[in-house]
Amino acid sequence: MAFHEQRTATDLRTAGLLMLCAFALAGCDQIKGFFSKPPDLKFAPYGEDYRSKPDFAAVEHQFPLAPADLAKLTPDNVKNYDQEQIDQIYARLTAGPIPDGSYDGGLFFPKGKSGDRRLTEIVGGLPGMAVELKSIKMEMLGAALWRGKVFYRNDMLLRNRIDDTPLLKPLIEAKPTPIQMQGEQMLLFPAQLYCGQSLLDSRRESIIIDYFFSDQLPDYHPRPDFLAGRNGLQVRDEIRMVRPGFYLGRAYVNKAFLLNFTLYNAEADKLGGEEFRKSGQVKEDCWPGTQSRKIVTASQ
Repeated sequence: MAFHEQRTATDLRTAGLLMLCAFALAGCDQIKGFFSKPPDLKFAPYGEDYRSKPDFAAVEHQFPLAPADLAKLTPDNVKNYDQEQIDQIYARLTAGPIPDGSYDGGLFFPKGKSGDRRLTEIVGGLPGMAVELKSIKMEMLGAALWRGKVFYRNDMLLRNRIDDTPLLKPLIEAKPTPIQMQGEQMLLFPAQLYCGQSLLDSRRESIIIDYFFSDQLPDYHPRPDFLAGRNGLQVRDEIRMVRPGFYLGRAYVNKAFLLNFTLYNAEADKLGGEEFRKSGQVKEDCWPGTQSRKIVTASQ
């Protein structure tokens, strides 16, 4: 019996790992995003060597992003920057307000200055990932299962929008509580929301999406929700606001950076975007740090 339970847990972890990679690579392969030219923003000079990377405080002081710059960014075009550029954008953002409601999601792996996705480099930092990736069929890589996140601001909770597909059926146990649905999407992988230190830029806080103790949250389903928690991949996300309704995020697995993602709500963008473009000001739910964010307007 013990062997059977151990084998089942191992199979679930493997399947969950494959599923996670399928989510990520599906986001990378969205052709529309690849052909969206990114805006010509200013970045501090950098090289491939880690020692050549600029200090984020200096980047923000010398190359502040105007609200008009942030207005040019979209979930499609932002994925075409290389990872250092993504990092420099993220470091010049603040957390903004903790979102509420449903947001559409998009995923993309880091890439270098040459434009190549740094999958091998990223996977190499995660034990066992390289072996598991070899067994994924190309058909799985194109399966776009993850559709976004639903924020419950008042409860400081979150759930992920997952397409209801036969691929997940062997992983899901809906007893004793039925799985919540949003249309044809399942709401799985609950997480806690709070303000906390960014693993990339410690000068100010980010909004943290923490799956570690997800087994203690309401409507938790051991299968498949444990895959993201402390007994699985130990996923931790963090996000900062590009503009109202649009957030840029970073996903970590067992404290190793895995991929970038975007979250977008068109209604929230429409309601708050115009005022933000004029003033550059927004309500901050998290600590904005000691370095004052320089607001650059079109006239400066």
